Amino acid sequence: MAEPESKPVMTGGCQCGAVRYALMSEPTHSSICHCRMCQKAFGNYFSALTGVPQKDLVWTKDKPGSFRSSEAVERGFCRECGTPLTYNVLDSDRICVSIGSLDHPERIALEVQYGIECRLPAFETLHALPGIATEDDNPPEMLAKMKSLQHPDHD
Repeated sequence: MAEPESKPVMTGGCQCGAVRYALMSEPTHSSICHCRMCQKAFGNYFSALTGVPQKDLVWTKDKPGSFRSSEAVERGFCRECGTPLTYNVLDSDRICVSIGSLDHPERIALEVQYGIECRLPAFETLHALPGIATEDDNPPEMLAKMKSLQHPDHD
């Protein structure tokens, strides 16, 4: 894939590193969606998305597979590892990327929740659950086996 001509604002990609992308403008309208389609697409309580104009998403390594989840939406994912990557409303000039696929997801501030009619009851109490750090819950021999095989959060 061609390298972007100007410097990207953010970069991201899938878990295995087969697909990488660059965002050429600051992403906006960051959201989570609780609708049933997003729950299934992400295998989670919700999807977390942020978007840019279509022209500002540049694939720098391979391209994702796609699944048309409705007449209005196509979702992109890595064919190798299954990471959800994009949410594309057809006939729109914007495209969303999954916040978790960004190399620095901590830079994104959420603005709104969609599909709240499908919000799962457990979502309301997640913040109250006890938290345990990985290193506090696993013996050293297990921690050694848990070394990430994922692509690093950079190119």
